[in-house]
Amino acid sequence: MAYKLLNGKEISGQIKTEISEKVKKNIAEGGKRPHLAAILVGNDGASETYVAHKVKACEQAGFKSGLFRFDNKVSEKELFDKINEINNNDDIDGLIVQLPLPEHISEEKVIQFINPKKDVDGFHPVNAGRMTLGLPAYISATPQGILELIKRNGIETSGKHCVVIGRSNIVGRPLSILLSQKNETGNATVTLCHSRTKNLKEISRHADILIAAIGKEGFVSKDMVKEGAVVIDVGIHRVKSDKTKSGWKLKGDVKFDEVAPKCSYITPVPGGVGPMTIVSLLKNTLLAAEKKIYG
Repeated sequence: MAYKLLNGKEISGQIKTEISEKVKKNIAEGGKRPHLAAILVGNDGASETYVAHKVKACEQAGFKSGLFRFDNKVSEKELFDKINEINNNDDIDGLIVQLPLPEHISEEKVIQFINPKKDVDGFHPVNAGRMTLGLPAYISATPQGILELIKRNGIETSGKHCVVIGRSNIVGRPLSILLSQKNETGNATVTLCHSRTKNLKEISRHADILIAAIGKEGFVSKDMVKEGAVVIDVGIHRVKSDKTKSGWKLKGDVKFDEVAPKCSYITPVPGGVGPMTIVSLLKNTLLAAEKKIYG
């Protein structure tokens, strides 16, 4: 079967242009320039890369951005003082705290301390609850990006069987809820699978849309995918390779080469879900600047 790539890089570029035009229009009409603040603790390589991409995307969309760095030994109090300062800064519309955090800092406490009105990552219980109820909310960036990828490629979700592998609060769980909701990117019958699911292969083989977000490199093989399925790979893993100059290659949760020939659509890694996640963060920050969610 000839498959089509779900090109997140291309679509995110289109959305970035749309956001940039909207920002220009808002400013011309007397509105404010969106402002996103990011907090980075430590010097984890992956986190550094993600934050750099987010800051660059802000510049491209015409946003203001601020990056606040702390070393690994920062106290919880010092971090909370900075979050509180940003919470009370009316010029800053959105705040992200890059995860993971050092072990001595509670990620749960940090997420809950961010003002829900500035929680453009969509992790705060208030936003998660509003999303679950179908109320206006900042929807977590990766699920939102995946739905946009599905929508802009004209992929039908209504009445389809979607299997989500992975139950994280950041991707799998919110995505399973969003796909089941009564709207244009929902109305699907959703099965949420995880590490304790029995007969996982049998379940995944019935999926019209299969979303792999389990965090294990090459977990999904061709015997887990039915002919003509849509496969979305959320995983990103840096693996050693003797075929690249850097000595590393990025791979996903799906064995792309063997799975792709069975698919109607499939996301590449990199260049699939990743760029859509970043552009979704920009969309949420623009909503925050326009006060579209909370007024």
